[in-house]
Amino acid sequence: MLIDIIFIIVGVVMVLKGADLLTEHASALARRMNVPEIIIGLTIVAAGTSAPELFVSLVSALKGTPDMAVGNVVGSNTMNAMLIVGCAAMVAPMTISRSTVKKDIPFSVGASILLMLLALNSYLGRVDGIVLLLGFAAFMTYTLMQAKKPVESVPATEPTSPTTPTSPTKPTPVWLPILWLIAGLAMLVVGSNLFVDSASSVALSLGISEGVVGLTVVAGGTSLPELATSVVAARKGQSAIAIGNVIGSNVFNILAILGLTATISPLAIEGITTVDMAVMLGSVSLVWLFSFTKFKVERWEGALLVVGYVVYLCWLISNL
Repeated sequence: MLIDIIFIIVGVVMVLKGADLLTEHASALARRMNVPEIIIGLTIVAAGTSAPELFVSLVSALKGTPDMAVGNVVGSNTMNAMLIVGCAAMVAPMTISRSTVKKDIPFSVGASILLMLLALNSYLGRVDGIVLLLGFAAFMTYTLMQAKKPVESVPATEPTSPTTPTSPTKPTPVWLPILWLIAGLAMLVVGSNLFVDSASSVALSLGISEGVVGLTVVAGGTSLPELATSVVAARKGQSAIAIGNVIGSNVFNILAILGLTATISPLAIEGITTVDMAVMLGSVSLVWLFSFTKFKVERWEGALLVVGYVVYLCWLISNL
């Protein structure tokens, strides 16, 4: 158990450093490619930070533990919407664009509703998986179409002094931020895998069920990249990447990860209750509601989300 604890600490350190690299160079890449930061957050950052969920869910399904696969996604999405958005907003109020509130967040709400409907019979078959994958294709098509729209020009800061000659700055080659972004993603994935494997080993050795481990320990570990990335992005004033990361990850988790997993290996759901599904839907709906107030998630709203997650976690523990 001592070795597992050491691996948990090493994993957390790698995740935090990887998140710092990822947010900094994702923003640089967006500026270099003249693409809105929200698009980078919804696609590259979201897919990268969801890599641990993809790995864990696929491996869990193939090893015959579907409850952990589904619990991982449901738990991760609940944590994303409540704990991660909450912590990020408490660090710095998150400004959310009208487009995100009216178009992007509804995709996440719709994906949650779709999963609840498909899982009513406690089973996700290959047809259900294909339906989810088609939904993901529609989301990506819409997001890429948004990327083609021109970026609003940012007003210049202080004018350059006429007495000071300026020399043209050499633009950063596009491959450089991509290289650092990949390095950050690699640290996130490796670090989160260390955390998940070690934490799961400790939890299972204590006799905790696979469904609860998926909803809590595994979901928490695989959500570390989103937590670190969004909090760091919020601290740097990059709200678009922070919220884009959360919303994109939630959509990616349900439509792409569960869609792909169910298509490869149908999932029988037993340890995940209707309450868990309802909390997942309610959490992202609450973020959507808060976003309508001045198109910003305030600190007190973030604190309310965190308290809500703690209450849910206490309920889970009380039902062990």
